[in-house]
Amino acid sequence: MKHTISALVANRAGVLYRISGLFARRGYNIDSLAVGPTDDTKVSRVTIIVDGDDYIAEQVTKQLGKLIDVKKVRILPEGDITVRELVLIKVRVDEKKRSEIIDIAKIMQCEIVDISHTTLMIEFDANPEKVDLLIDLLSKYKILEIARTGSIALQKGHQSM
Repeated sequence: MKHTISALVANRAGVLYRISGLFARRGYNIDSLAVGPTDDTKVSRVTIIVDGDDYIAEQVTKQLGKLIDVKKVRILPEGDITVRELVLIKVRVDEKKRSEIIDIAKIMQCEIVDISHTTLMIEFDANPEKVDLLIDLLSKYKILEIARTGSIALQKGHQSM
């Protein structure tokens, strides 16, 4: 089972190193890791997707909470969060397949951000399952490159960190 963990951390050098070191020492695997600024320039939000049972998620949360630069950490409740990823996909195209790929992009509500005689670059932001679906739909064509961010998430409603 995948768990989404959100942490507010001090925005300074070495914090991400200590967080990733904690995962390495404990033998936990990170499925996704995204870090970005918040409205406070001194604080960053770290979103971590970890695969494991509830015990592993609780242990990760407790261990993260012990790190000096971690201000707040919690497991976001599944089903009560909005999760998004961004992906850029460069696909090789020819005259015959170009319209098919453009149709897929339109149906999936993607944006075409670059086009040439031989390639098409698609930008898409959605939940990870829809990103996986787009990649699967385009896999029958020649995907040249994929750049995919880690997941970011916020809890729905009035609750916040």
